[in-house]
Amino acid sequence: MAESFQFDLVSPERLLVSEQVESVIIPGAEGEMTVMAKHAPVMTTIQPGVVTVKSAGGGEERYVVFGGFADILPSGCTLLAESAVAVKDIDRADITRRIQEAKEDAADAEDDETRTKAEQFLHQLTTLEGAILPA
Repeated sequence: MAESFQFDLVSPERLLVSEQVESVIIPGAEGEMTVMAKHAPVMTTIQPGVVTVKSAGGGEERYVVFGGFADILPSGCTLLAESAVAVKDIDRADITRRIQEAKEDAADAEDDETRTKAEQFLHQLTTLEGAILPA
């Protein structure tokens, strides 16, 4: 049995998770990373994606996050998300709305840098939509 550590997932609206876990898979800035007990200290930005939490009791929960930061220490991990919701609570209408907003942001961008960032976010959202929602 793997050693457990403290994991907290916090959004501006509420604390979604605060428990002992065996592992957490997070969508870091450089790609997906798995955090386990005694992980080397790291701070990373979070891309829109799915956070998979394997609890110390063996259960698994998934959460969709839309950006933020993760502070990883040997004793635990805190993920401060710009927005987060349990996958089981997501509906297609919310994802569709976010995709439409991202399309509008890309179309309304006043410079190439802003347009590129909006298009990258749109790509992440559409990838996320395909990964978590049934067709």
